Amino acid sequence: MIKKILIVDDSPIARKMLKSCLPKDQGYEFFEAGDGREGFEKYKDLTPDVTFMDLTMPVMTGYEAIEAIIAHDKNAVIIVVTADVQMKAIKRVMELGAYMVLKKPLKREDIQSALLKVKDTLQKV
Repeated sequence: MIKKILIVDDSPIARKMLKSCLPKDQGYEFFEAGDGREGFEKYKDLTPDVTFMDLTMPVMTGYEAIEAIIAHDKNAVIIVVTADVQMKAIKRVMELGAYMVLKKPLKREDIQSALLKVKDTLQKV
């Protein structure tokens, strides 16, 4: 079951857009962070069920944040949200432990489909 969602992106507009694509009737609690380090700290405090992670951010990149979060919690569900969809970037984040990669700009259907996959995975655990 998904209750807490953490959105990590240095762009307030990108965070707002992602949030607007998430269903409002599911009772999700939303949390936000503006860079990878803040995202990692919030992850440790909140232990969200799903984390949406941008890759290109100041202070600590998404790559570094994914690595830190997975080292802290190997069962973390991290969905990378990025405009960088080069195979090299996708391969690297998947090797670091990301759950999946979604391409910016986001589509509501992509996010809802991703959340359904996560729910499915969490029910099997």
